[in-house]
Amino acid sequence: MTLTKICGLTTPDTLDAVLGGGAAFVGAVVFPKSPRHIPPLHAATLFDRARGKAKVVAVLVDPDDALLSEVALILRPDFIQLHGHETPQRAAEVRRLTGAGVIKALPIRDEADFAGVADWTGVADHLLFDAKPPKGADLPGGVGASFDWRLMQNRTIAANWFLAGGLSAENLTEAVRISGAPMVDVSSGVESAPGVKDRALIKAFLDAASRS
Repeated sequence: MTLTKICGLTTPDTLDAVLGGGAAFVGAVVFPKSPRHIPPLHAATLFDRARGKAKVVAVLVDPDDALLSEVALILRPDFIQLHGHETPQRAAEVRRLTGAGVIKALPIRDEADFAGVADWTGVADHLLFDAKPPKGADLPGGVGASFDWRLMQNRTIAANWFLAGGLSAENLTEAVRISGAPMVDVSSGVESAPGVKDRALIKAFLDAASRS
């Protein structure tokens, strides 16, 4: 089974569907501009049911120290996913401030976007390769766009990594076959509307992951 992370969960019933389907990671998006935003206290209450069943990931975008401290204290995530313009140096500070593991999202459009990947060796526990959003976009991810999965072929990545961007139950098997991804991440691909997770789509995606 391809290990799966489902992000942007906001309700008990969809979180239960994800946990029941065997996802390895569950994500809380703490970013007010996102339709999937969930405040730390609400996230802590919701994601407590995931403890011991899946790793809890707090998805943050260029967080300041105050937000990091709040998330670490209240939500107590297993991982902080950095989805902004954070540097490896900042990521090391995030780990020190929170005690959580680090997942770094890297936006990809073409070969040139892999230039800085080696800088994350020994810094991030996992890397997440996501489609680069269009210029001027309000969101750094979760927009349903994908990049050319062939860019991942024959590439040596020091950290374990996720493939993200535009994945769905329909294209997951092909995406894993082409990219060789050991782990996948989905958000909008299991939604009926922006920010609205769909139990049937979640089940279909996790079923596809179990066969990939």
